[in-house]
Amino acid sequence: MSMSTLFSTPAERHVFVVGFFEVLCPWKPRVPMPERYPFPIKNEYHYYLAGRGTGFIALLCVLIVVALILKEVLL
Repeated sequence: MSMSTLFSTPAERHVFVVGFFEVLCPWKPRVPMPERYPFPIKNEYHYYLAGRGTGFIALLCVLIVVALILKEVLL
């Protein structure tokens, strides 16, 4: 896989963003994910998983920064 084909289509970018924000946003979705994934996610599932992984790492970083700020402010 070459770097020129990474995120080369709108569907790939969309599925990555969906996975990223599913993890990053702490509230429940208004519409739950169906048992069988819709078209873009079904075809680009690896981008969806990469987005979820990246979202989890981003969420951890945000929580660590908030904890460090609270530690400085409260102690």
